Amino acid sequence: MTTDGEKSSRNRDQEFEDDVSSKQEMMIIWEKGWNTLLDTLNGLENQGLLKNIAIRGEKHTVLGAIERQMAHYAYHVGQIVYIGK
Repeated sequence: MTTDGEKSSRNRDQEFEDDVSSKQEMMIIWEKGWNTLLDTLNGLENQGLLKNIAIRGEKHTVLGAIERQMAHYAYHVGQIVYIGK
């Protein structure tokens, strides 16, 4: 929570390459992602929720950033469900 959420080393186009070879591998990646989120949330203390952080240069409270990210996750889960159908 000390640096902007947008990392200069990130390669967005590469993130959308389909390099997952099996359902098992996808489930491992899925669980790792959710565990990262849950571990981070569990590590927060109440007073830390009002701390200001930056995401793409915009100031947000930690609580606001969590709400923003959860809406983003819901969008992507909807995409996954759509593709799965």
